[in-house]
Amino acid sequence: MKRREFLVGAALLAGSMGRSSAAANIPAPSPGGLDRITDYFNNEVTTGRLAGAVLMVQQHGKPVYSKSIGVRDTRTGLAMTPDTIFSIHSMTKPVTCLGAMMLIDEGKLALTDPVSKYIPLFAETKVGIEPDGSAKLELEPPVRPVNIEDLLRHTSGISYEYIGAPWVLQVYQAANIFEGPFNNRQFADRIAKLPLTRQPGTLWRYGHSTDVLGAVIEIISGQTLYQFLKARILDPLGMSSTKFVLTTPEERARMARPLPNDPVLLAGERDRLAHPEWESGGGGLLSTITDYQRFSQMLLNGGEFEGKRYLSPAAFKAMTTDHVGPGSGVGRDYFYFPGDGFGYGYGIGVRTDPGNAKPPPPGSIGELKWDSGSGTYFGVDPKLDMVYLLMQQTQNERSRITPAFKALVYDCYPEELRRP
Repeated sequence: MKRREFLVGAALLAGSMGRSSAAANIPAPSPGGLDRITDYFNNEVTTGRLAGAVLMVQQHGKPVYSKSIGVRDTRTGLAMTPDTIFSIHSMTKPVTCLGAMMLIDEGKLALTDPVSKYIPLFAETKVGIEPDGSAKLELEPPVRPVNIEDLLRHTSGISYEYIGAPWVLQVYQAANIFEGPFNNRQFADRIAKLPLTRQPGTLWRYGHSTDVLGAVIEIISGQTLYQFLKARILDPLGMSSTKFVLTTPEERARMARPLPNDPVLLAGERDRLAHPEWESGGGGLLSTITDYQRFSQMLLNGGEFEGKRYLSPAAFKAMTTDHVGPGSGVGRDYFYFPGDGFGYGYGIGVRTDPGNAKPPPPGSIGELKWDSGSGTYFGVDPKLDMVYLLMQQTQNERSRITPAFKALVYDCYPEELRRP
């Protein structure tokens, strides 16, 4: 075992040295290209489609572009700043999954552990069979228990209430899973009582898997999810503004707010404020661009930041390797959020191929990324030794702005470096 670990570590060290050597030959992003990013977001703000945004591009560990544009709240007119706090929704998932991978690294949790080992109600979970016409929903036993790997890679059969056949929406609505106060364990119990939408391990489907994983972390650690993340990830990385609940007037004044015509995000913010006791591992964190930049740089560094290692090389490789691609036996839902050319690791999208579009979207094989329903986005590109981040609060415009931002970032580099 020690010899194998030495060989794995040596190979990764050699790869890191090779990447560092290659990075020295990568040109800096062009000033003209960076100006086009600024122009694009200035136009979004002046035309009233976006309140504001904070943007950052970092290469070789140092910011090469940092801009705060527009206002954090149109009601107050307070300007966007690098310390503006954003609701990052699904960009919570990579942080929670890193916490779970740390427990796996330490032998306190295993990928093959059934979830029912920690949340006993999952031993009784059944799989829903899509009804024909008006037929009553039928249930069948799972072919195997939902396990920890299923939670990490979204193959549990646990859905979001807005994804799947009509019966999924009906069942989730009837269960009132967001009713009253509840903590992570209570929420996991509520999910366990709902039918799975597919057999475990057979389909990538976005859902509350990472919320259940947060409850598992709490049970193993004996801490709340925030206490665990704060002690193991947030404080060591220097992510002092990343939390589930803002506690002071000064923090609340730094919070970015969607435009008044963005009802989905405004409703989501009301729901978040109504449940301060729920530390959602799948979407509850608030953060700043300067905090999340540190998390992103740790990923670019292979699980290490400022002399501290967060995951062993083997665990980091497992987290950032595609686990839903060819040979995995996993199908892809019609709503395959990683997108064309991307697989999915444990809590993060991984670029595996150019994809089907002609020409392929910009980026590099091996890039890591995730974004959120609130419009926040981050990318990690080992080939360019670069991380890039966008913080904004818009559900209305995110599907248009996010890919435009990524394209503008890669347009700052020569053509041969823009495509996989």
